[in-house]
Amino acid sequence: MTASVADSVTIPPIDLPWPDKSLHPNARIHWAPKAKATKRARETGRMCAYASGIRKFDATELKVTITFFPPDNRRRDLDGMLSNMKAMLDGIADATGVDDCDWSIFMKRGEVRKHGAVRVEMEPI
Repeated sequence: MTASVADSVTIPPIDLPWPDKSLHPNARIHWAPKAKATKRARETGRMCAYASGIRKFDATELKVTITFFPPDNRRRDLDGMLSNMKAMLDGIADATGVDDCDWSIFMKRGEVRKHGAVRVEMEPI
């Protein structure tokens, strides 16, 4: 059974760990370890969404704001950080029941945090 978005106006934020560096598109690793990391990341995204209290809900579109809290001061571009997150975002889409092709994604940088983190905030459009 799915909950209606109208029933709860606020969707809790999802806090995620910093993604595995092997998921970056420029990482040159063997396909087998990358496949394992991708599977693990998707499961992490789904489980973190559930831990935040998110369940499947009825929505046709979502506004998704992703805030990246990098682990250090190295220069990173936003599109590279987003591509690292693909598997975790797919896991969140699995948890919500709203396909990520129906998301409008906004990205921003946060302050440096030890070990890094990512926060995903969603609201129905």
